Formats: sequence, structure tokens, C-alpha cells
Amino acid sequence: MSATDEERLARLALSQILEPGDFRIAGVTAQLGGVRLLELLRSGEHDVPKIDIAARLRTVDPGRQLEIGQRSGMRYVVPGDDEWPEQMDPLDEVTPLYERTGAPIGLWVRGPLSLSTLTRSVAIVGARAATTYGADIASGIAADVGRAGFTVVSGGAYGIDIAAHRGALAVGTPTVCVVACGADRVYPPSHRRLFDILARDGAIVSEQAPGAAPTRLRFLSRNRLIAGAARGTVIVEASRRSGARNTATWATRLSRAVMGVPGPVTSGASEGVHRLIRSGEATLVTCGEEVLEMVGGMGEYLVNEEPAPTLPRDQVTLNEQRVLDAMPAGTGARIDAIAEASGISIIVVESALRVLESRGLVTLAGDGWRLTPVALQTPALPVAQA
Repeated sequence: MSATDEERLARLALSQILEPGDFRIAGVTAQLGGVRLLELLRSGEHDVPKIDIAARLRTVDPGRQLEIGQRSGMRYVVPGDDEWPEQMDPLDEVTPLYERTGAPIGLWVRGPLSLSTLTRSVAIVGARAATTYGADIASGIAADVGRAGFTVVSGGAYGIDIAAHRGALAVGTPTVCVVACGADRVYPPSHRRLFDILARDGAIVSEQAPGAAPTRLRFLSRNRLIAGAARGTVIVEASRRSGARNTATWATRLSRAVMGVPGPVTSGASEGVHRLIRSGEATLVTCGEEVLEMVGGMGEYLVNEEPAPTLPRDQVTLNEQRVLDAMPAGTGARIDAIAEASGISIIVVESALRVLESRGLVTLAGDGWRLTPVALQTPALPVAQA
């Protein structure tokens, strides 16, 4: 199935007269349809305050815009198309943030990857000024979730974003880049090679018309799409005020999983992440396996918690532990001295020493009973009780 040409052109026209995410029409396009809303705006029956609709409509040529986009290898995807990402539709119900909200009117897509792959996707975002630690973690998580069949979504920016895209590409995983400018533009310009790869094998997505320049408000609008596209959002390094935290807020408002990777407590690059975790807005994750547990279906991915290694001293009884504690570390000790120090009878001490000797924890030397190197390893609390 596909949307009608009339609906596609109507939504294209709307996208040219309204900024993406304009909260004043959130839900209206979905309710009325692009064709009907455009008719009401033209007739003045539906008003968008502070916008001279008539003047803007005189300069709009959606057919030519579609042609320009297609010449640049792009397609304009709208509701009704098979690849429309329906998981973005709940954005129409989200409380505005910086006067932005709402599902996209339509999406420009450059690249062969179908947006239907976003039904199983994870967003990975974070600081532009990323540390080596943060970039390595982001790349590793992207590779892990990619191998599990999830599409990786990010914003193509410096730092964590590009590390996430590269991690996905390294394992042959589809990756989607959501941008705040036209999908035909490369921003930042130094990432041309990445964008060329995405245009060849993945997808570059934007609400903006071809050739449109990025602005601060458009980045904030773009962040809601990243959160809306994915089942969950992973934040890897973010300062107290950052675009990544803005994306986390959108994910929270959508009731999607928000995950944070902790960094050093002294790192300003991770301060925003730590605050998200401390406030309970984000769940702490350290690897792709833990991310998959959060975004997978019930029981689909369960983290196998590795227990701490068991030491020989972990399995001793309480009396055996008291005997070990009573023995000096560097010299031998007689049985009567051990009994006095431990407060246990000589008979019980002697029995315990024989058991401990069989386990390689004590040995009898010329100057008495000694602890072996194995017994000197840091012990856990005794498991068994006398």
C-alpha cells in the first residue's frame, strides 16, 4: 500500500509552510489528513497564530520540491506508505518541549534502507566532545545490538553519534541517521564519508526540505524523532545541558526505555548521564547485553550474571573460619595456641585443621601449623555454618 499522490503533495506543502514539530498542529494532520488540513488553512477555517499562511502558500510548489528531492536520490515517506514508522505517531500525544512536539508530517529519506526496520531499533546518542572511553563504549554497544538484529539510530554528529554509526557498520548492521538539515546535505561536512556510506547502505532521515540548513530549534525537533524512532535510547556521556539529555526527555515522555552508561565520577562529560541515573530517569547499563534486556521482548534477552569466582576459603564452616582467623600470617602456631586464640576446644581445632589441610589451606611445618598461600587470598564470608 502507498499514500495517494494528493496526500503526499499536501503534506509536502504543509512541511514547507510550518516548522517541524510545531506544537500548534500536533495531532491535527493525523486527525484531518494533509489534504483536508491544507484546504482549511487556505480557506482560513483553521488558523495557526503568527503565521501568514496565505503568503507562504503562494511560494510553495510541492511538486517541484518532490522532483528536486527525487533527483537527489530521496523519497518522501508519509503515513499510508508501507515503510512509515508508526512508532513515531505517539509523538502527537506528547507534552510540548521548547514548543515542539507531534509526529512528523512526512519524512525525507535518502538511502535504500526501509524505515520499517525501525520497529526493532535502538538509539545511541551522547556528547559531541566525547572521550575515548565514551566512543569505545558507544561503538561496542552499537555492534552488540546490531548483531542481535536491531537497527542503530543516531544523529551523525561528532563524538558519540559517529561512534555509534561506525560500530553498527563494522558488523554490517543497518544504521539510520536523523539530521536537522536537508537529507541531501552533509552536516558536519567532515563526515562526508559516513554520509556517503549511509546513502549507499543505510538511511539518512529528515523532516526538512532538500537543501535546508540546520538551526538550534531544528536540532531540538530532530531529537524527538530519534527518541520516537527507537524502542529505547542509550545515553553515553552527556553534560548537564546537552542535546542527548533533551533526547532522553523525549524518550521518557514517550514511555520508552532510557539507559545511561556511567563514566568516571570526576568526568564532566558524564555528569548529565549520572544525574539521569540518580534521578531514576535512566537505567544503568554497561554493555550491549544489558541494553538488549531493556528493549527486547519479555524473556527474549536475559543477562547472565556471572558470579564472583569461588575461592577455596569460601566453603569453610564457621569453626574452620575461626581457626583460620586465629592463625598468624607469617609464622607457625601450635594447636593449643590456636585453640586459645579462637576460643574453640583443642579437639575441635585439631579436627578443623585436618579438614583445612586436605583443602590445601593449612600445612604442618617445623614450627607448627601455617597458612598456605591459597588461604591468604582475600576470603568471602563463610557459606556453611558449623
